[in-house]
Amino acid sequence: MYHNLVLGWRFRGAALFCGSLCYALCIIATIVSGLLPAFISSANAHFNLNVNIRIIHVDREDKGLRMFIRLPMAYLVADKLGPQKADGSRDPAPFTINKLEGGKLVHYLDPDALRSDFSGLGKIVTDGHIIEIDGTQIKGEFVNLRAYPALQQVPFAELEEARAAIKGEIYNADFEATYVGDTVIDAEIFYRTGSLIKSYNLRSTLNPGLPRQEDTANLLLDHFKQDTLTFRLRGLLSEPVEISRSAFKAFTTFAIEGARHILEGADHVLFVFCLVLGAATLNILIGWVTGFTMGHSITLTAGFFGYTPQGAWFAPLVETAIALSIIYAAIVAVSQKYSRGSFLTTTAIGFLHGLGFSFVLGKILKIDAPNLWQSLLAFNVGVEIGQIGIVLATWPILFLLGKRFPAKIINVRWVLATPCIAIASIWVGQRSLQLVSSL
Repeated sequence: MYHNLVLGWRFRGAALFCGSLCYALCIIATIVSGLLPAFISSANAHFNLNVNIRIIHVDREDKGLRMFIRLPMAYLVADKLGPQKADGSRDPAPFTINKLEGGKLVHYLDPDALRSDFSGLGKIVTDGHIIEIDGTQIKGEFVNLRAYPALQQVPFAELEEARAAIKGEIYNADFEATYVGDTVIDAEIFYRTGSLIKSYNLRSTLNPGLPRQEDTANLLLDHFKQDTLTFRLRGLLSEPVEISRSAFKAFTTFAIEGARHILEGADHVLFVFCLVLGAATLNILIGWVTGFTMGHSITLTAGFFGYTPQGAWFAPLVETAIALSIIYAAIVAVSQKYSRGSFLTTTAIGFLHGLGFSFVLGKILKIDAPNLWQSLLAFNVGVEIGQIGIVLATWPILFLLGKRFPAKIINVRWVLATPCIAIASIWVGQRSLQLVSSL
């Protein structure tokens, strides 16, 4: 009697813990989803970050490193806006003009100021990107600079394209003045070393305090003669990143990004978790995960190369369908029905999630980028590593609970599946609104 009572309380404690955790996640997700738009709107009242990609080419020359860099202008001036005055106005940041539009302070590029002192903006770029070799900082020498409206920027994927991008007018006279958040800066910097360098560390001191700056996609292409290695980095680059001629290290940067994307993508995590939750045996789980992997591998590649509809409605349609797939997987998990067709079903759902992955990859890697297929493969490998990590973190616990408390495992599934359905339902509502607005 006492033994059974102890086991009962242990089971109740495990179920209560899992349920409380998931319900807490549900509440947090609901609060964040409700407050995040307002927060972003408030933070963006000063500078928008409509361009969130930094591309860096480093050419290894006999006497030094020549850097060609493209980055958002907001990174260079957003933290230099003047303090608010008594009348609510502010002095503009360097190379910008303040305007009130609809009662909101907005910031435009000042083309005349840029043309008259482009080296001043170039100094901000140069000072903000540090090269270190064996612990010694190499002073950057600013060479040239150009500015473009984001929608009129010239190609920058290849080294020769980057060289061409900074030639000509500082800001083309045919360009209209544009928002700072819609302006990109191309710059050339030379780091004199006196000899050919095998490896170096790169970091950035730029920290403009903008929303989503930690999600900045940094694509670094290291060139040596006719060989190019591509590195994928995220964020501000505030910590030194070692760049060497290691193809494996370049490969791992994309693999890490793939794993990070699935682990940070709550919708992908919830779907894989629901697969684990509904699998009665390991063989069933392996079959489901294999189908999911096959599906998303195909559409990740197809979506990246543009073999999908390109309308504004397509992305929110896919994201809505992904949220619905979570609800479906959660219902299957508690229904205790395991049909042979589940492999085909998870493969089809994998098609949806692969398109979701391709939207992200398309933002950080261009079709004409060097080492394209290696980067695609690495990103896909990273996604699988993240997926396996989710399975390894959840399957053993659910398996042991099912073995020890077979009569109660359905209750555990209900406790865990219910908040997953609730969270996904919120996403369905939000994404459906986005879909309707895009039509």
